[in-house]
Amino acid sequence: RQILADAVKASGTSVVTVSLRREMAGGRAGEQFWSLIRSLGARTLPNTAGCLSVKEAVTTAKMAREVFGTNWIKLEVIGNHDTLQPDVFGLVEAARILCEDGFAVFPYTTDDLVVAERLLEAGCKVLMPWCAPIGSALGPVNMTALRSMRGYFPGVPLIVDAGLGRPSHAATVMELGFDAVLLNTAVAKAADPVGMARAFGKAVDAGREAFSSGMLEPRDVAVPSTPMVGRAVFS
Repeated sequence: RQILADAVKASGTSVVTVSLRREMAGGRAGEQFWSLIRSLGARTLPNTAGCLSVKEAVTTAKMAREVFGTNWIKLEVIGNHDTLQPDVFGLVEAARILCEDGFAVFPYTTDDLVVAERLLEAGCKVLMPWCAPIGSALGPVNMTALRSMRGYFPGVPLIVDAGLGRPSHAATVMELGFDAVLLNTAVAKAADPVGMARAFGKAVDAGREAFSSGMLEPRDVAVPSTPMVGRAVFS
C-alpha cells in the first residue's frame, strides 16, 4: 500500500479511479485501502469494472454513488472477455440512463467517432477512448483515429483510458492534444512502480507542453533552417 501511495504522489495525479467491487469485497482490507485513497488528496472516480450488462453497470454505479459520495462514475460495460473491448451499444444505453439520473459519466469506449457522438448525445461531457486493449502495453495503435477524435471534438475533454505501456506512449497522445491519460498496469507491473509513475508524470507534462507550444508539422521535403540571404555564391 505504501508503494501505491508513493506512486500516486510521484505521478502528480489528481484523480484516482477505484472499483466498487474491491471496496465491498475487501472487508477490513478494503476499508484500509479506501482510507489510503482518501489520504492522498486526489479526487475519487469510482468505476464499474467487470460489468457485462447495462443493468449490472447501472446498479453498480448507483451503489458507488452511495459508498463514495460522488456522482462521478467511470462507466465500463465489457463486451468481450478476451479483448476487454467495450460493449458500445450497452455503453451508450447505460450512459443515457446514468446521465439522466444526475451522474457525471466518464465512459470507457473505443476510438470510434460515431460511438463518441452517441455518448455525447446521451449526456457525457468527457470521453475516455482506449488506444489499445487494456493491459496490452501496445501504445497508440491507431494514431489516425485518435487524431480524428481530437479534431472532431475540440472542446470535449479526452482521456486515453487503456493500452499505454511506456512513458513515450503517454507523451505521444498528449502531443495529439489529449487532456489526460489513465494508467494502471504500466505502473503497477513495473520493476519500480514509483519511478515509472514519476516518468509517466514527466512524459504527460512534456507532451502537453509540446502540444500547447505548437509543434512543426511533418513535411515530405527538406526545408532549410538557415536563411539564404547573405550566402556566398561561388562560380
